[in-house]
Amino acid sequence: MSRSAVKLHTPAGRKALDKMIQEAERKAQELAATRPARPGAKAGPDAKAAKPAPTGAGEIRIIGGQWRRTRLAVAQKPGLRPTPDRVRETLFNWLGQDLTNWKCIDAFSGTGALGFEAASRGAISVIMNEQDPALVQQLQRIQQKLDAKMVRVQRGDALSCLKSSSGQDLILLDPPFAQVDLFEPAVKAAMDALNEGGFIYLEAPEAWAEDRLLEMGLELHRYLKAGAVHAHLLRKQ
Repeated sequence: MSRSAVKLHTPAGRKALDKMIQEAERKAQELAATRPARPGAKAGPDAKAAKPAPTGAGEIRIIGGQWRRTRLAVAQKPGLRPTPDRVRETLFNWLGQDLTNWKCIDAFSGTGALGFEAASRGAISVIMNEQDPALVQQLQRIQQKLDAKMVRVQRGDALSCLKSSSGQDLILLDPPFAQVDLFEPAVKAAMDALNEGGFIYLEAPEAWAEDRLLEMGLELHRYLKAGAVHAHLLRKQ
């Protein structure tokens, strides 16, 4: 029956139109099933389960110093967030590139991107503290690969590490963003572990107000926002 012949005001016409619509929908579904899914398209109820995200090794790159351009394998774990190259490069530009004879702590070491960068640029002592045992093992492997005798990898709680330390020139703080209650205690413990005029590098999910920092005896020396990361270089007054 041609479309022009269908009389919609009659029962027969409405029945014929319904049949045409159902047939068109059936053909459309058959055609869609033969097409590859678009990137980002939602799966239908009969679609196969998506493949899990990769859990293999990722990679970081040391930007400057004696191990410049060295690429290091790092584990891919949920919540692990290596400091981006651009942010690390900016941080060490702020610090003047050369960290010869500096004492440093990387309190939430994770991939080790910050701590190994400091060691590469001349730091005499770098404590790399991490709680996750698998990440601790990975940090130890990197330390051995680089023969980084100035680096000490340890497993433990970051606050305990900071509270038991003193005389540091640079403390690197990159706590898990989800643990918001950890930030202020970590900053306070880090400040107590610093030399006069020492620096704290803080990565946070939000910008810290200068008034808040002044109350803690810190001045905001430099600041950068890169995507979701708010990077602060703080100096002990």
